[in-house]
Amino acid sequence: MQHVIRIGNAAAFWGDRIAAAAELAAQEPRLDVITMDYLAEVSMSILARQRARDAQAGFPADFIEAMALLAPLLVQRRREQPDAPLRVITNAGGLAPRACAQACARVLLEHGGPACEGMRIGIVSGDDVLPLLRDSGDEDDDALKHLESGDPLATVRDRLVTANVYLGAAPIIESLRQGVDIIITGRVADPSLTVAPCIWHHRWQLHQNDRIAGATVAGHLIECGTQVTGGISTGWLDVPDLAHIGYPIAEVAGDGSCVITKPRTTGGRVTESIVKEQLLYEIGDPDAYLSPDVTASFLSLEVHDEGHDRVRVSGAKGRAAPPKLKVSATYRAGYSAAGTLTIVGRDALAKAMRCAEVVETRLRDAGAQPRRWLVECLGSGGAVPLESLRRENDADGFSEIVLRLSGADERREVVEQFARELMPLVTCGPQGVTGYAEGRPRVHEVYGYWPCLIDRARVKPIVELLEVRPAGAMREVAR
Repeated sequence: MQHVIRIGNAAAFWGDRIAAAAELAAQEPRLDVITMDYLAEVSMSILARQRARDAQAGFPADFIEAMALLAPLLVQRRREQPDAPLRVITNAGGLAPRACAQACARVLLEHGGPACEGMRIGIVSGDDVLPLLRDSGDEDDDALKHLESGDPLATVRDRLVTANVYLGAAPIIESLRQGVDIIITGRVADPSLTVAPCIWHHRWQLHQNDRIAGATVAGHLIECGTQVTGGISTGWLDVPDLAHIGYPIAEVAGDGSCVITKPRTTGGRVTESIVKEQLLYEIGDPDAYLSPDVTASFLSLEVHDEGHDRVRVSGAKGRAAPPKLKVSATYRAGYSAAGTLTIVGRDALAKAMRCAEVVETRLRDAGAQPRRWLVECLGSGGAVPLESLRRENDADGFSEIVLRLSGADERREVVEQFARELMPLVTCGPQGVTGYAEGRPRVHEVYGYWPCLIDRARVKPIVELLEVRPAGAMREVAR
């Protein structure tokens, strides 16, 4: 088999296991790269709130905690294999890649000691296109329209909070060529975290679309972490040792094919069916999986189970990358609140529905009906309205229901009024009400999601370099 690059993923989202990267490095000393993915669509609005409180806090702090655990292992690898350091590539920079890199440098020195001095952290930014969208005119409205609704940008332009374009592998490759140990980016397409080291390691040309498509498939398979090692799989109940489920590894060959596996001593399972489930996860047209690096076709893929938690994936076909890049923007969309009560005893479902009617009537009487209103009777099939549940249980058959009421509106005062109306049910509602220890629901600001496209020529990635020194000296790499 051709020489492979071994890439493990140790974070699928902001909130994944903090210790996963250190565990993966310890379990697999032959890894070349660890990727860590922190940014979902909702993440940027959360980071925007963080940054509003502290200009240096626009990134997930979980990454810094993970690096504190990983630092001693990076030092050990540099000492034992100086010509083959373990590299880390992550989009944990969020809205503040430089601040994240500086925090990373500090934690490396603190937990890795003087041996970390001289390590290089690459910083990739330029994904923030908020000024461009805010300054766009009416002539840009059609080009920047909402990808699903077709609404013009003008409807939300004055309420935009973030706008970040999905960068591809190119600036990460440039950073790798600078001899970096860690690369911290802002918004980058999830598979590109894997594609970049594959292109760099195998010395592919950017027009070798089939190979890049293969690496994109590998990145897609491992980007969600333990999903491809058994998490949320159809046979989840039968997956062994879920408490110690292993994080995935992609062994990517020079022809773009890959083997998906996991550390041998870990729990979980890698099988043909699980890999196929992950292949289908969050894709639209299987013949045109769009990324900033390539347009990949999944239709020609071959998936072969080699046994022992090793599944080979090959046959990807690629075409030129699309001329436009996707933008993930968020905007202020009002306020929301949600609260729950647990109702136990006879006729629990009927009592829960009557409680909802009481709250709705009081809001209507006060002229404070939220524009969006949701009643969920959890336990009755309210979350997943399965007719089988309703056939097996008539209305009088429920002895416990969790009533969840949610309201959202552009007017904060309306949502505040809604939040005040749930707790009075503790005394004016039915007997058997409990689960109100947390008190009145909190009112939260709501951020809407605005996906759109932008010409890639308007996007200018920036690559910088931070050398780990006690004082943290930074120098910019010109593009």
